[in-house]
Amino acid sequence: MSELVLWADRLLMSPYAMSVFVALREKGLTFELRRVDLALLEHRKINYVRQSLTGRVPTLINEGFALSESSAISEYLEETFAAPRYPRLYPLDPKMRARCRQVQAWLRSDFMPIRQERSTEVIFRAPTTAPLSIDAQASVAQLYEACETLLPKDEQFLFGQWSIADTDLAIMLSRLLINGDVMPQRLAHYAKLQWQRETVQAWIKQPRQFR
Repeated sequence: MSELVLWADRLLMSPYAMSVFVALREKGLTFELRRVDLALLEHRKINYVRQSLTGRVPTLINEGFALSESSAISEYLEETFAAPRYPRLYPLDPKMRARCRQVQAWLRSDFMPIRQERSTEVIFRAPTTAPLSIDAQASVAQLYEACETLLPKDEQFLFGQWSIADTDLAIMLSRLLINGDVMPQRLAHYAKLQWQRETVQAWIKQPRQFR
């Protein structure tokens, strides 16, 4: 059995589990992917909660140490499997590294209307024809404006080279892009580019069995 175990949702639609999966792949680490059925409340069973503490996915287990919350896991992986032996998940420059963490926190704490009206089901299952509400349109405008500021002109990545924040931002943008919502061409190109990354495609191509 692998020393590293990643617990994710049964259908592999959690954007946070996807982020950790990509982080593990980017580090070149061998790990076992296990699934917990959220619909059956398996994540609330005592054996899982004792490991996760928060009762959420993803949860990473490394040699008996269990950790949940995706950004905390990414930072743990960055420090435990550090450069130069392992590829970086975060920029080397302290200011850019702080900005990367800011982007991660922002994407996890904001944009609730987008997350509700464009859940990751539109990515992994089927798009929706429901129009965005006024609140969601405002969130989209905020997202696009910030992205235009964050993404340097003619650059493929937020911070000069790939970081885990690129995957996290691409997930948020892809909720809209894959659903067919209007997006500025530059941001659409950026999201598509991130989506083709090998580690991202490895998650997308995982088998999913919908009931």
